[in-house]
Amino acid sequence: MKNQSVKSIAKQYFLITISTLILAVGTYFFKFPNNFTFGGVTGLSVVIGKALPIISPSTANLILNVLLLAVGFFFLGKNFGIMTVYASMLLSFSLSGLEILYPMDKPLTDDPMLELVFAVLLPAFGSALLFNIGASSGGTDIVAMILKKYTSVDIGRALLLSDLLITLSAFLLFDIKTVLFSMLGLFAKSLVVDSVIENINMCKYFNVVCSNPEPICGYIVDKLKRSATICEAKGAFSHDQKYIVFTAMKRYQAVQLRQFIKHVEPGAFILISNTSEIIGKGFNNGG
Repeated sequence: MKNQSVKSIAKQYFLITISTLILAVGTYFFKFPNNFTFGGVTGLSVVIGKALPIISPSTANLILNVLLLAVGFFFLGKNFGIMTVYASMLLSFSLSGLEILYPMDKPLTDDPMLELVFAVLLPAFGSALLFNIGASSGGTDIVAMILKKYTSVDIGRALLLSDLLITLSAFLLFDIKTVLFSMLGLFAKSLVVDSVIENINMCKYFNVVCSNPEPICGYIVDKLKRSATICEAKGAFSHDQKYIVFTAMKRYQAVQLRQFIKHVEPGAFILISNTSEIIGKGFNNGG
């Protein structure tokens, strides 16, 4: 049990590390050079870097995250997530490290739309992976945790408003083209994050109407290591005795089950639905 726990924790931190590095690469190589201001603290870092040229966006991000972590510890104490602290510090130091290893004074390409695509996709993918395992890269998420604990403010709206204000602050420092790209990036990122999380958690829900549920349930339990529920039913047209097998599983398992059912009972009636949120034994909350 102890080895299993250590293995699970190691896997979590491996995923956090990979996710945060993906986020850092997208932010440093595509977001900072183009002055895209969407995305909470990293967006605010771009604004600070422009307003105070002696401070680079990477340095501004490090300072802001350290301050927010200190505030988080003060207001949240032991409830402050260690995974968020790790991800926040890793992101900050990764950005600073990239600045030392690969200094950039201009975008990688001459195509701002291509740059925006990667500035959205990479950080959004990294953030989605973090959210999916209950972590985050810190920043404005720390503010959200504090608001949730001490107020009744709608957290989602508060975060969206703060991100919107940071993005709109680009009007004061950058040209209209950069501002419009930043606005587009803000809305695109939220869509990409939701889409990635939904696809990661995507499972298949089965309703199988059959005459003999035993082979099917045996395959589900013994081979796929899942469970199922059996209900008695009657055909509306034939009035024959039937059984309905309810079960849910990962997508790769669904392919195996579908093939098995076609083999053992070709006449079975199968309904397969997508679901990205399953709460119960054998599944994480939200899939």
